[in-house]
Amino acid sequence: MMNNKLSMTNIREIIVFEKDDAELFFHDKCDKYDYLTAVSCGVLAGCIDIFLVGAPGGTTLGSWTDAQADNFVKFFASKNGWNPRLGNEENVNSAIGFLENKFRVNYDQQHNVAAGGAVNGMTPKNHHLKSLSHSPSIIGLFFSILNQFTSTSTFLSGGQLITIKTDTFELQGGNFLSKLFCGVANWFGHIISDMAGSSGAAGRGSGVPIPFYELFQLCNFGKFQIGKDRQDLATLATRVFQEGYDLRFGVAMAIPVVLSELLVRLIWAFKRKLYHKLPIRECIPLVKHQNLRTMLIIAHGTLCVIDAVDAGIRSGGNALAFALRLNLIAWYRLTALVLKEVFIRLGIAADAQQNLESFKVINEQLRGYIAELERIDIEKFRKEAEAYENMARLLESATDNVTLNSILIEQIKSFGLVVPWEDDFDTWMDATDQPLILD
Repeated sequence: MMNNKLSMTNIREIIVFEKDDAELFFHDKCDKYDYLTAVSCGVLAGCIDIFLVGAPGGTTLGSWTDAQADNFVKFFASKNGWNPRLGNEENVNSAIGFLENKFRVNYDQQHNVAAGGAVNGMTPKNHHLKSLSHSPSIIGLFFSILNQFTSTSTFLSGGQLITIKTDTFELQGGNFLSKLFCGVANWFGHIISDMAGSSGAAGRGSGVPIPFYELFQLCNFGKFQIGKDRQDLATLATRVFQEGYDLRFGVAMAIPVVLSELLVRLIWAFKRKLYHKLPIRECIPLVKHQNLRTMLIIAHGTLCVIDAVDAGIRSGGNALAFALRLNLIAWYRLTALVLKEVFIRLGIAADAQQNLESFKVINEQLRGYIAELERIDIEKFRKEAEAYENMARLLESATDNVTLNSILIEQIKSFGLVVPWEDDFDTWMDATDQPLILD
């Protein structure tokens, strides 16, 4: 009998245990110190967002992330063969130009004229946003591969998906997989080359968009006041991007969000360990603890409120100025946390987690079965099975008791077993002084 026995009883016990464990989703309450901690972390992150992030252009964290992007581009270029002339090591435009030549693509039309007049309003400042292949996300990777294999260029503008034919583009490689690898490498290298702007750009230059920000081009609805004009959300998002709201600034916006998240989790863990004296395994900041989830929502909610109030005051009613100061990363994180909490309260996330844990335990049990099976001598098992099948056929062919007894005795001997009597069975049984020995 195997030790790793799995039965319906085991599975029921697993599920019952997980249901008890899942109570942590609903009964981990916050106290006043938890609320105070969450609000404090949110206020600290909000102050950093206001004074160090602000809007694109010259802020402390924004300038720092721009410099780090420049350094990364130069580092990546040097690893791919860029060798700047003496005294030109700090010229990021040289590195960008090198990468643009090394990772050439067919979908890099910079304005509407280059796109054959198909993409109204496209300029060098926004073509990285409107060209889907320039997105540093799974969307950008998909359209980049598609455009390179089909010699096309795909844009998203004014709520429309636009595809144009380009010059024939031939990927290197002798088969599909090698061409696919070359296409992915081209996409990645070209994204890096555009991360810090174009080589011919004056000043900061237009980088690549925040992942999935390009989807705002589908939002050709709404009317937002921008100066004396009223424009839809897609146009507003384009103008925000043109002002420097790109991936580099997205990293700057993420800093107060990450700081708030880490502070809440760290303080929560310290409190569990030092104040409640709980073991380390119960101090790991996992989402199954309701008070931790509540603290995170309060902290990020506080950050977003401060962010929105600051943007509203400084914008003076101008939608463009408001959007430029709005921390999109913070609002995304708050939305994700709220939706997750709703799913948990509705039981959707808890049930999914329970099912996942059940499958993990069942998988471990099945692995035990497999390990036991691997230790079985298959050839020996096959020979034994054939011997038993042969014995069954012989027993079925017996027509009387004498033949049946004879077959049984022969089969017992063939299996190497010792018959516990000598000579004739009846005679041996009549002798009361003969012992019956069973091994």
